[in-house]
Amino acid sequence: MIQDWREVPPELRGATIALGNMDGVHRGHHAVLQAAHAARPGAKLGVVTFEPHPREHFRPDDPPFRLTLLPAKAAALGAAGAAVVFALRFDAALAGMPAETFFAEVLREGLGAVHLSCGQDFAFGHRRGGDATVLARLAEAAGIGTTIVPPVVDAQGPISSTRIRRVLQDGYPERATAMLGRPWEIRGAVVHGDKLGRVLGWPTANMWMGRHLEPARGVYAVTVALPDGTEAKGVANIGRRPTLGGDPETRLETYIFDWSGDLYGQEIGVRLVKFLRADAKFAGLEELKAAIAQDAEDARAALG
Repeated sequence: MIQDWREVPPELRGATIALGNMDGVHRGHHAVLQAAHAARPGAKLGVVTFEPHPREHFRPDDPPFRLTLLPAKAAALGAAGAAVVFALRFDAALAGMPAETFFAEVLREGLGAVHLSCGQDFAFGHRRGGDATVLARLAEAAGIGTTIVPPVVDAQGPISSTRIRRVLQDGYPERATAMLGRPWEIRGAVVHGDKLGRVLGWPTANMWMGRHLEPARGVYAVTVALPDGTEAKGVANIGRRPTLGGDPETRLETYIFDWSGDLYGQEIGVRLVKFLRADAKFAGLEELKAAIAQDAEDARAALG
């Protein structure tokens, strides 16, 4: 992964490049990568994306909205065939760069791109001054080919990161799975909780949502990508624990079925499969304990 376009090693120059924020690396993003590769199959496949996401740069006070943080995004792009990810630092200098300068200095000189592909709605440069048509015009003048990729559509219309965020916030993770081509995963380090789950008989792996989008609060049937590369089944709660007085920050608590071990400080991925019920407040710990037992049973049934 390269973050500075001025420091690209010679062996990584000359790639065919897919362009976009690529948040989520959904089926539409896959189509942009495939188009870049198909145009120049002999060249390395590279992706140009931006970090932080431009929206995080311009609107830092927005609630977290990311589907994929950079390490997970780079891994998903690699799985989709990218040999190199150029996660360009999106700072004031890059934000203020005119479209023509971005094309000439970053794409042509910095990366030595041999072909460019992007979605129809791609925009770049100062105040989004360049679009797909401008990119194609600049590239043609420089002798570089372009492929402008139409959106991938399903029965509801074009697949987009915005639509995926919406279905997750509405509690439909299986719709997100269909658009992503894989379950949506929240990836992070396991932190120490207050050990209450252990007392209740349901020890959980705790994570903070951090900069991830917050989906519908409640209980989910999940699968868990463990540090050793295996996948387990489980039940997870996303919320602020109203029964226990409420948390200031949203946490993800996952009980992993038929598994024991120490995950503190290690990274796991929790993949949302099915929404089971909304976050609820219970009268006391016994009622909460009974609800968790029912949730686990429902999750096992949902996961088959």
